[in-house]
Amino acid sequence: MPKSFTTPLPSPISIHIDSPALARQHCRPQSLLYRKSCIEHKLPRHHMPFSDISALSHPKRPLRVAMLCYCFYEVDNRVRRYAETLVRRGDTVDVISLRRNGQSHYEELNGVRIFKVQERVRDEKGRLDYLRRIIKFVLKSAFLLTRKHLSLPYDLIHVHSVPDFEVFAAIMPKLSGAPVILDIHDIVPELYASKFKLRKNSVAFKFLVLLEKASIAFSDHVIISNDLWRKRLISRSVSREKCTAILNYPDDRLFHRSGRLNKNGERIVLMYPGTLNHHQGLDIAINAFSTINHKLPNAKLIIYGEGPAKECLADLIRKYGLEKQVFLYNQVPLHEIARIMAEADIGVIPKRNDDFGGEAFSTKSLEFMILGVPIIVSRTLVDQFYFNESIVKFFDPGNVENLAAVMLEMAQDKVLRDRLSAGGIEFLKKNSWSAKENMYLDIVESLVVK
Repeated sequence: MPKSFTTPLPSPISIHIDSPALARQHCRPQSLLYRKSCIEHKLPRHHMPFSDISALSHPKRPLRVAMLCYCFYEVDNRVRRYAETLVRRGDTVDVISLRRNGQSHYEELNGVRIFKVQERVRDEKGRLDYLRRIIKFVLKSAFLLTRKHLSLPYDLIHVHSVPDFEVFAAIMPKLSGAPVILDIHDIVPELYASKFKLRKNSVAFKFLVLLEKASIAFSDHVIISNDLWRKRLISRSVSREKCTAILNYPDDRLFHRSGRLNKNGERIVLMYPGTLNHHQGLDIAINAFSTINHKLPNAKLIIYGEGPAKECLADLIRKYGLEKQVFLYNQVPLHEIARIMAEADIGVIPKRNDDFGGEAFSTKSLEFMILGVPIIVSRTLVDQFYFNESIVKFFDPGNVENLAAVMLEMAQDKVLRDRLSAGGIEFLKKNSWSAKENMYLDIVESLVVK
């Protein structure tokens, strides 16, 4: 069976456990007995489940929360899930983010107030240009955050990485007592090593690890986007109690099945939506499709996204003369991409299995699943950790011939597609955002009531 990320609560039973050690040994961490034992024996806060801390000490008023992210808020589903979850329960959320060319400096989206302090075009020319723009954003976001905090203090600051050191933009709120969450979407030393071809024994890589440690030390709690990376952070930068893994669970208020039984008739639509970086392996997918497109004349491969690999992908499409079967579209807002993804017959997640890509969990995997779309997934470390062949179709990472064979098999075998679709839907019943949002809310409450 695939791994579940939910530990169910047992029914209340009448058993007396006279020591916290026995409680931890015999009760599941989220069980009622474990909770009761923690409270009765006055264990330190870090031994208690977050849900019990929040149950004991809910804030008596709505919170004021600021989020900082070097991203385009409207298309970042992770940041939006957090922000809109807090707004739905009555909190006020201000987001400081990037803006695209032509966008306004301020807007509101689903009750979230967005301050877009810096324009970004993805045309960075090397490491220094990339770093210069990030530092500029850190300074601008720090200035605005400080000004707004001094005017009306925030109760919590939630900083999204990349980069880790963006957390220092919250220095003024931190000094005045506001807790700070550092949310690491991508583990930075490995990301930059992959992006700029750094060796792990290089001075630059070691410096990034030091920055990671300093950023984590500055924060009050760390959220990391998968369990493999949590294990790595614990091994070098953070204590176990201070770090929580929260995956990119899909928001089932946004991603839901259309109910269509025959989506595209005889036409087969394979799709990838997301960031276009080298480690995502879209060149592998295009190369694979080029070897079987003559066997699937009614099939097409559709790619949505932005990123540094986009021009190379466009060149590859032209090289193989695939302009009528492979389509490369710009990134679109979340509410639009959810509808578009629901029209796919097969999702394709062709990541490379390098030090970064092999451990980076793809947001789109679970989003395709919740929509009932079967997926082809590279057999990476992180995907093998969470999935098995009952819910995804694996292929060997980087292997064009194997991916081509799997694409052909999936396109021609509707029974296989239906079986994987049903397995994915069942898996997501316990792994959607509505089932998991309390993990985040409990962290928020535990920090605010300290």
